[in-house]
Amino acid sequence: MLSRAALSCRGSIHGRCLLSRVRTTVSSHMKCVPASISARQWSNIPFMTMPLIRSHGKPFVHRSELKHAKRIVVKLGSAVVTRGDECGLALDRLASIVEQVSVLQNQGREMMIVTSGAVAFGKQRLRHEILLSQSVRQALHSGQNQLKDMQVPVLEARACAAAGQSGLMALYEAMFTQYSICAAQILVTNLDFHDEQKRRNLNGTLHELLRMNIVPIINTNDAVVPPPEPNSDLQGVNVISIKDNDSLAARLAVEMKADLIIVLSDVEGLFDSPPGSDDAKLIDIFYPGDQQSVTFGTKSRVGMGGMEAKVKAALWALQGGTSVVIANGTHPKISGHVISDIVEGKKVGTFFSEVKPAGPTVEQQAEMARTGGRNLATLKPEQRAEIIYHLADLLTDHRDEILAANRKDMETAEEKGRLAPPLLKRLSLSAAKLNSLAIGLRQIAVSSQDSVGHVIRRTRVAKELELEQVTVPIGVLLVIFESRPDCLPQVSALAIASGNGLLLKGGKEASNSNQTLYRLTQEALSIHGVKDAIQLVNTREDVEDLCRLNKLIDLIIPRGSSQLVRDIQKAAKGIPVMGHSEGICHVYVDNEASVEKVTRIVRDSKCEYPAACNAMETLLIHRDVLRTPLFDQIIDMLRVEQVKIHAGPKFASYLTFSPSEVKSLRTEYGDLECCIEVVDSVEDAIAHIHKYGSSHTDVIVTENEATAEYFLQHVDSACVFWNSSTRFSDGYRFGLGAEVGISTARIHARGPVGIEGLLTTKWLLRGENHVVSDFSEQGSMKYLHENLPIPHRIIS
Repeated sequence: MLSRAALSCRGSIHGRCLLSRVRTTVSSHMKCVPASISARQWSNIPFMTMPLIRSHGKPFVHRSELKHAKRIVVKLGSAVVTRGDECGLALDRLASIVEQVSVLQNQGREMMIVTSGAVAFGKQRLRHEILLSQSVRQALHSGQNQLKDMQVPVLEARACAAAGQSGLMALYEAMFTQYSICAAQILVTNLDFHDEQKRRNLNGTLHELLRMNIVPIINTNDAVVPPPEPNSDLQGVNVISIKDNDSLAARLAVEMKADLIIVLSDVEGLFDSPPGSDDAKLIDIFYPGDQQSVTFGTKSRVGMGGMEAKVKAALWALQGGTSVVIANGTHPKISGHVISDIVEGKKVGTFFSEVKPAGPTVEQQAEMARTGGRNLATLKPEQRAEIIYHLADLLTDHRDEILAANRKDMETAEEKGRLAPPLLKRLSLSAAKLNSLAIGLRQIAVSSQDSVGHVIRRTRVAKELELEQVTVPIGVLLVIFESRPDCLPQVSALAIASGNGLLLKGGKEASNSNQTLYRLTQEALSIHGVKDAIQLVNTREDVEDLCRLNKLIDLIIPRGSSQLVRDIQKAAKGIPVMGHSEGICHVYVDNEASVEKVTRIVRDSKCEYPAACNAMETLLIHRDVLRTPLFDQIIDMLRVEQVKIHAGPKFASYLTFSPSEVKSLRTEYGDLECCIEVVDSVEDAIAHIHKYGSSHTDVIVTENEATAEYFLQHVDSACVFWNSSTRFSDGYRFGLGAEVGISTARIHARGPVGIEGLLTTKWLLRGENHVVSDFSEQGSMKYLHENLPIPHRIIS
């Protein structure tokens, strides 16, 4: 069908029969295929249960839509395919790429590969053959075993391509066969696109291969291709000069109506200036018309194209209806999943989109929060307090507007039925909640007077050399919260008081409430011109993508389910996460507990707000309390409150007819359920808490002061109480005004985290022409290291 298209295909059965021969062919060129390839099993590849259906038209607008891409072109640049010495192939990278392509192919997608590498493969082979030939000739000519220094002549690229194309295809065949996938090679030139008959033949061949579930592997026929015509490429949908594989991939994708091109290179994506230069920033999303904001550097270390060629090809493909992502295919930590991540919609590389959003990107928002936070930190304490007081007043003055927005969220959530009852309760706002919020914010305003710039240590290092340690903001905080819109003004007030920039990412279930509260927060910040300090993220960024912004965010604080916290801790890339993964709180009823206190404390701990992280989940009872009136009263109270009881193993052994035995003693129920377990002593209770608890909040109920103090000192949790409900574990109830969350970590802040937990320190040294050499053995100065009194003042 094609005059310049060479087609080579192996069926799944025939291919397995020929596999040993193919491997022998590959081995003669490449020594061997990596052991990791032969060890892979295609049967482990997940299959999609529903077929992918997409009608080609306009390119995708958002990354999240890439998961719907059915026909995908993967372009492998020379730097991806070849080794660093530019002679020979990077086998491990190729094996990983083939595996990812195979997974997507077996999910029902139609995969095509545009590959470089024939020249590098041929160069390796020809060099080997020439050196071998020279060594034989020189040995015969000299009659001696000692050979003269041999130089390899300059190898012509077309000859290298001719020698390398068959070996490159044999390698791909061997790799794809491990996944029971057939591959076919097609070599093309410009004529195959510009001659109408050849173009129809090429189109028909490719469609037939895709119909038969075969992966086409396409490359320019570098053995015969003429030099590209200058200034004739990328001038319209029907005109393109295939001067490199970037142009070929774009032309092929538009011709085949592909949904997506993934262009893999040796850089992370498109930067606003040459990568490696000072202040070079990766562009997350690139839009037509943004070319003037980019300064292109040199071309790739190998191959024909550079980033400028990639951008031109990408924009041409975008015009033709195909989405494009340019990403790094060489980085060892990401190349093994880069293609899969892109198709899953993760923030990898540069995504090309025709639709530019009205607002800033999340990266720009983080930079705005950084600058705004620094300006906020330089305000006088009374100015920061004034902002918080004003926000508290706005919550009261705009109560009806806030509640109306919240009703919309509640109605939507109830209609969709996707939220569990505990989350619905968290979503709901009321006049009482708003009043409590306003009171808490005013407490924060009072506390903010002595936060940023507070001197906590002064030292006279030497004569006229004084050192101070002062409190400063952490930087930019990312707070991710579910359901609870009241979290937004609380956290905002704490960020303002501590002088931190803030990124807020709320759940879409509270979008109307969050937008209204955020607008009021911006209004309060505007009175001193620092509204950029707090940003509400409204873009489609997933939490995992936000956690990758390690150069822009200093601390992540999740507020939500234990699963959310675990996901964030797993996704965080070098950013500290402050929070608690679970709230498995215990109440231990000692054998000397008061009957009246026990029932009140247990009821409040479990029933007052069972969805809270500080609600009791396990009730520990001293064995002497069993079969007593106190025990009967506890059980009766839980039944009246409709609490479902699960029996721990020891408790179940005491009963003839027991409740359902608990599946795990590490369960956070978050509802009107709890576990009851029996312990033999206070020491046994402490051991149980340390084994099954989450270091959140644990309580002892007893009238024995010595036992209580032993419990308080030995339980290693963030909050440990005596004769008090677990529900007191809260920033507002502790007098902090509010909290950004409760931390069970052992570094920095622990327990309810208020203003102090959002501060770090820096050192200020004031001298008079001091140098270290003056303090040597022969120097004239001596260290004093005297502690100085701390003045009650603010550094601003």
